[in-house]
Amino acid sequence: MSFAFAPNARLRDVTLRDGLQLTGKLLPAERKVEIVRRLLAVGVPALEIGSLARPDKVPPMANTLDVVRALTAEELASCWLWVATPKHVSLALEAGARNLQYCFSASDSHNLANIGRTTETSLAAMPEALALAQEAGAQVELCIATSFTCPFEGPVPPERVLAIANDPRAEGAQGIVICDTLGQAVPAQVAGLVSRVREESPTREIVYHGHDTWGLGVANALAAIQEGAAMVDGALGGLGGCPFAPGASGNTSSEDILFATRPDWFTPETLAELVGLSASLLGDLGEPNRSRAAQGARSSASAFEWAVGSQHTPK
Repeated sequence: MSFAFAPNARLRDVTLRDGLQLTGKLLPAERKVEIVRRLLAVGVPALEIGSLARPDKVPPMANTLDVVRALTAEELASCWLWVATPKHVSLALEAGARNLQYCFSASDSHNLANIGRTTETSLAAMPEALALAQEAGAQVELCIATSFTCPFEGPVPPERVLAIANDPRAEGAQGIVICDTLGQAVPAQVAGLVSRVREESPTREIVYHGHDTWGLGVANALAAIQEGAAMVDGALGGLGGCPFAPGASGNTSSEDILFATRPDWFTPETLAELVGLSASLLGDLGEPNRSRAAQGARSSASAFEWAVGSQHTPK
């Protein structure tokens, strides 16, 4: 029996970018490519596979372009890269990337810590980034970090996010990513901001990026979907966090989002594959598994089809 959450949304797994960036460990490019291919093979529709952040600041991202170059054009059509400057865009496009998130923060303090420039400076450079992408036939999302709270300034007014969403310098972005960078938002806030972005800014695909710091990651993702988000971000095992956002914990677990939303391609067998992949990766990294769905899947309650038991063995 199907219990798909309606309205539905696509999952974008961000394990290889937001998931890895706090671990301090550089996974070999070959291992990253393997993870990309396994996630695509089980049906995950979109992946975030790395960023162009400075390797001295975020070491786990150092081989991102090697990963891009190792993937086929067909695989890259489902993959996204985090960029923050026109130079990043040029480097990503040269390597073969075709889906880019041009990211900066709604709050100046976090943008200075994260990217080394003010929000205004990042926004002023966006037209050049968009022009480069358009010339190459690539698509760009406007990604707004700290859309709800900033670790240095506190609550971020919705009007600040809407002003960025409506800024003419962002015209040409095919999507907009609303980020709960610290995982401090509650469902009513998420629903309210996503609804306002949908109603009060240019029509484009809305993506919600959340963290599970206060245990509301899945609830917030569902609230965003209910208000029109077409894609939500998650990471295997709830891995991740921002190195420039004190107080943030891991991303919302991909397994938990999928268990809650039940897209057509997601089956108990798919869950078993993801749980095994997650266990293997987190074991290599020495990181805890925060996924409640992964925990539930290990149950021996055979009457419940999602309790995959021994099928979760790491591979």
